[in-house]
Amino acid sequence: MNRKHIAVLFAALLPFASHAGTRSEVGRDLDQSRQELRTEMARERAGLDNGNLSLDNSLHFGRQDQHQVAQPVNLPKGEITPAGDLLVDGKAVAVDAAQRRQLLDYRAQVIALARKGIDAGERAALLAIDATDVSMFRLIVGGLTGSLERRVETTVQREIQPTVMEICHSLPQLRDSQQALATSVPAFRPYATLQSRDAGDCERDVRNDLAMR
Repeated sequence: MNRKHIAVLFAALLPFASHAGTRSEVGRDLDQSRQELRTEMARERAGLDNGNLSLDNSLHFGRQDQHQVAQPVNLPKGEITPAGDLLVDGKAVAVDAAQRRQLLDYRAQVIALARKGIDAGERAALLAIDATDVSMFRLIVGGLTGSLERRVETTVQREIQPTVMEICHSLPQLRDSQQALATSVPAFRPYATLQSRDAGDCERDVRNDLAMR
């Protein structure tokens, strides 16, 4: 930005100089955004504990077409309830006490990973809000120059990388649990879709999405 552009920018900002409340209004809006975010994330966490765990294909990473080839067509909806029941198309599958413990253990592992994902998402959003909690001048100049966007991206990348990578590193153990459960409970077998390459695909996707090198 050259001197001419800066002079024009200052001229454009002069009307804001007489409005001492502008900064506080922006701050209040950002505080409200923080509170709404925390409320929504708390609702998501409660839903994990109290709701049925859906056995969908969301744990896959990498090229989705590769996984879709191996997926059964018209697979009925599968769920694990908080009580450890396996529901297939809404109907409970008969399980014994040992199988129920396996189902509950698998459910707990998936929920733990989901919680880490929610934590990372909340942290990223709060960091983005904090990064924009600046003066009106810096907010406008940062928006015009792109420095604010770069600041947000750099902060988010640095702060959430460890948490997201932990999720990737947990996938092999989760796959082992899937396979053991599929052996023990045949009705679960169609939903045991994690593959050995998923951990590597997860790490690659994270690095690509967050532009990490």
